[in-house]
Amino acid sequence: MFGKIGMGELLLILGIVLIIFGPSKLPALAKSMGQAVKEFRKGTQEVTDKIEKFADEPAVAEEENKEKTSK
Repeated sequence: MFGKIGMGELLLILGIVLIIFGPSKLPALAKSMGQAVKEFRKGTQEVTDKIEKFADEPAVAEEENKEKTSK
């Protein structure tokens, strides 16, 4: 029921936004939304990198321990 948004729904949403904010405010609104999406993606990428780094740390420590014990 709440699946993909079609072209009709997008046009309806754009029309409502145009009525509420007016044509002069749309470029500024679009710019701020773009910046918000950029920051969100940057934040999620940082979290993903930290999780991957944390997940790899035990494996690296285990390999170092194996090397020390084999010497």
